[in-house]
Amino acid sequence: MTASAIYVGHVMHRRVRPRVHKLRYRMFSLLLDLDEIDGLVKQLRLFSRGRFNLFAFHDRDYGAGTAEPLRAQVEAHMLAAGMVPDGGPIRLLTMPRLLGFAFNPLSVYFCHRADGVLAAILYEVNNTFGQRHSYLLPVAADTATPIRQTTPKCFHVSPFMAMNMTYDFRVMPPADRLAISIAVGDADGRMMTALHQAERRALTDTALVRAAITYPLLTLKVVAGILWEALKLWLKGVSIHHVPQPPDRPVTSPLVQSR
Repeated sequence: MTASAIYVGHVMHRRVRPRVHKLRYRMFSLLLDLDEIDGLVKQLRLFSRGRFNLFAFHDRDYGAGTAEPLRAQVEAHMLAAGMVPDGGPIRLLTMPRLLGFAFNPLSVYFCHRADGVLAAILYEVNNTFGQRHSYLLPVAADTATPIRQTTPKCFHVSPFMAMNMTYDFRVMPPADRLAISIAVGDADGRMMTALHQAERRALTDTALVRAAITYPLLTLKVVAGILWEALKLWLKGVSIHHVPQPPDRPVTSPLVQSR
């Protein structure tokens, strides 16, 4: 049995100020153990790596956008933050390419030690301006679930959100179910909460066909949904913030900042 799986569920956003705004969309994601991807390609007819298929995984869609293996990239970021990877599993929660297209506002790497204990979570964020940045946050061995993590916002995502904000993560790591909650707030309190909840399914060709039918053109609809919700916020009179320069470093980690 592989650790990789398909997760089906929904994403919800609830903004409380300066205008109330809500959205809810159905979606699916793949949980891909980085060491299992090539094996999955051999097992599945509808899933490929680096080439066109109904579903596909392209390494250059992530990290530095290069051919360097993602495991090596993530482990390098861990080392830079003072964490010593020991070859434990790294599992990526993401939307694959569907008919050649994908846009992931957020992909999440669950970085484990060799004994299976979760050591860190890397949140990789893409904005619609072609920029990418990640937040690498440690997980203590005795941390209870849900895992709670906090980091200052340092990367522009939405033109309707200022930069002087904080992310508060609340995570139930992938098992039979998963849940990722992100509360965004500033000095005046919480402004928005995003929640992704999903249930695990075995990753098979049948499950992929069912996902393609149930969520047709999902990856394209993600971009369309972002633009549609942005239009509604603009019509509600929410202020627009200009795009600042991205951080100099590709990854923000409190461990790096404290060294």
